[in-house]
Amino acid sequence: MKQLIEDIAKSLVDVPEEVVVTTVDGEQATIIELKVAPSDLGKVIGKQGRTARSIRTILGAAGMKLNRRFTLEILE
Repeated sequence: MKQLIEDIAKSLVDVPEEVVVTTVDGEQATIIELKVAPSDLGKVIGKQGRTARSIRTILGAAGMKLNRRFTLEILE
């Protein structure tokens, strides 16, 4: 999952070197934290949060297959 989010984020931003993805494993869910350059934050979030919502939808669908819940947090 970490690699999936990293690949998606790197394809969206102008400065792919600054994309950092970390995971925090919990009992029932895994939190994936995404950090990008401040100038690229709007590109990852998208208009009215549509891009971020789409990434979260992909995470949900992939999580169903693995019987695990994933949450995406976009850090500033």
